[in-house]
Amino acid sequence: MHEALNTVAQWQAAGIDCALVTIVRSAGSIPRPVGTVMAVARGGTVVGSISGGCIESDVFHIATEVLDTGKATLRRYTIDDDAGSVALMCGGSMEVLVQRAGPQDLPGLALVADSVAAGQPVATATVVSECAHLGRSIVVTGASSAGTCGDPLLDAAVLARATRHLEAGTVTTVQLGETGNCAEAALSVLISSIAQPPSMLVFGAVDFAHALVRTAKLLGYSVTLCDARPAFATPERFPEADDVVVMWPQDFLRQAVMTPSTVICVLTHDPRFDVPAIEIALRSEARYVGAMGSRRTHTDRMERLRAAGVTESELSRLSSPIGLDLGAATPEETAISILAEVIALRRGGSGMRLGGLAGPIHPPTPTSPTGSYPRTSTPPTTKKEPDRTHDHLRRRGVSQTSAATGADR
Repeated sequence: MHEALNTVAQWQAAGIDCALVTIVRSAGSIPRPVGTVMAVARGGTVVGSISGGCIESDVFHIATEVLDTGKATLRRYTIDDDAGSVALMCGGSMEVLVQRAGPQDLPGLALVADSVAAGQPVATATVVSECAHLGRSIVVTGASSAGTCGDPLLDAAVLARATRHLEAGTVTTVQLGETGNCAEAALSVLISSIAQPPSMLVFGAVDFAHALVRTAKLLGYSVTLCDARPAFATPERFPEADDVVVMWPQDFLRQAVMTPSTVICVLTHDPRFDVPAIEIALRSEARYVGAMGSRRTHTDRMERLRAAGVTESELSRLSSPIGLDLGAATPEETAISILAEVIALRRGGSGMRLGGLAGPIHPPTPTSPTGSYPRTSTPPTTKKEPDRTHDHLRRRGVSQTSAATGADR
């Protein structure tokens, strides 16, 4: 999404005629969530994807027509598409909005690109009902806004809703009247917010940290690498990191800002470094705290943490050994193991093989009007050893009995 919107902003600046395709409604299982966008430039350049290949060709042709007519349009796709042979193969349905995306049509897209580049939250609010205002949109940041939904009173109501949604980092649909009256509910407005990127704090300038920093950046994290050894913690060794800090981990954490979106990964497996840092991290608001080490290292670490006064409730937040059981061996595989656990915690996944689960692969988000679809599975037959891990993962049967920790495993 970021790439597509940033490209459209560049096309606007270069005077390239283009269109934007957005998934605005869905039901059942679809490949991409509501809010996903695809951009089409006159001349044939395409950025982004909304279905993984099922309907892109049809949407491309609709986009070229919209570029000629200038009229925004809605198109619905299902597995049994009455309009012809173009259909979704995943069993769900989606409705897409196709609209011109020139600077006069979507004047706020440059604001989106600038806000994302600066790491600031931004929200777009777009009318997605079949009416005269279809496709009109407003972009909102904490300090400014751009665009219009077609009526000053409607704009005021949309601005208020979008501003409240700035920090959510999610997509929602609100119902408003054409003059902003909530009771009328004549229009659907899709509000999509891009929050500040989640932060990851990596402690230990080791080979596993190289791979973890690179992979976390691919997932959109703002990554800080911290180590007390100046010879190892250098920007040259970690060029992908947003920041490289030479400081004792506990000293850094005492002055660091940690929020519920913060991920902390302690890769030092040295009690001088990791025990004081983990003690502080477990008492912070950080969503995830993981520590690398063997079973022996883990047992010793837990004893030291208890001796330092860390409670059992606080210890239950610690993911140690870090990561999911993927059989990882290399630093790159270990990075995927760690981030797989982080994703499962963030998205509410089970961490199990999809082939062993029942229910939709892509259940609706909590804001979806269709509710949630629980996935079920047959309980694993292997006995798990009692292991302190995240409650939500333990309830779903996720095993961490052999999470990859490299040579120290």
